[in-house]
This record gives sequence, C-alpha cells and structure tokens, in this order.
Amino acid sequence: MSIQLKTAIISSMTNKILAEIHNQLLCRRQTIAVAESCSGGLLCAELTKQPGSSAYFLLGVVAYSNKSKEKILKIPASLISKYGAVSRQTAILMAKNIRDISKSDAGISITGIAGPGGASADKPIGTVFICLSIRNINICRKFSFKGSRNIIRGKTTQEALRLLCAHL
Repeated sequence: MSIQLKTAIISSMTNKILAEIHNQLLCRRQTIAVAESCSGGLLCAELTKQPGSSAYFLLGVVAYSNKSKEKILKIPASLISKYGAVSRQTAILMAKNIRDISKSDAGISITGIAGPGGASADKPIGTVFICLSIRNINICRKFSFKGSRNIIRGKTTQEALRLLCAHL
C-alpha cells in the first residue's frame, strides 16, 4: 500500500472519529478540556477543526515543561520526581486537574517521549500515556509507538481521539 493511500485512509478514519466526538459532545451537552505535552497542541487542533466546537471545547493547555505541569496543572513536583513526567501517575493527574480547572465534563491528557532525545532504558522514545478523566473515572493507556517524532505525535493524537470516542 502506498504512503499516500495509507495517509488518506488514516485521515478518513480520523475525520469519522472527529465527527462522532463532535456529535456526541453536542448531543449530550458535554464539555472537554485538554492537557497535552509531547503532542504539542495537535489534539487541541483536531478537536477544534469542526465548526461549532466552541460549544464543548473549553480549554487546551500545552504543558511541555515540568515547571508548567507543576504551575499550571498543579502536578506536585514530588510526584514528577518520583514517577517522572512521562508516567501513568502524571497523566492521570493532568487529566483530572485540567477537568477540575476548566470545570469540564471530561479532561484528557497526553504525556510522552516523541524523541529524538529524552529517552531512558525504561522509557524509550515512543513511550506515551494518554488518560481520560470522565464521570469520576480515569482511563489511562500506555503506548509504545515507533517511528519519527512526527509519526509518534500523529499516532498519539489518533489514539487520544479513539479513547475519547470510545468512552463518551
């Protein structure tokens, strides 16, 4: 399969997922807020593509540094020191705290290592945590993506959309 055809198929699937998320949030009159790190705002960009997204999209924060995670998202420095910025614990708090800060129905977070640097033996490039905080539950998934920085960021955004769509 050619790269162009594969890209077109992925784009088509992403658009269907986005349309479903858009419709579900509007029909249920629910709101969402996003806290992302390694994806650098890609999830926010996808969620705001549809006209009318302002009815449900309340807030998006790209908390790239540990300091911004601490100051803006209220992630304790001790938690980051103990588990790391790229961890299930940090992802859960990012999602819960963005939900609380924005007073939204759902909060979704992304934290990971897109590369080319920042990896370690236990957290190689492509390690990503995505967490959804909704209806007083937290659903957190760990991924191990392969590919370039841009491919990892794209796959991360697609998986975040899939997680959101599956649990609305």
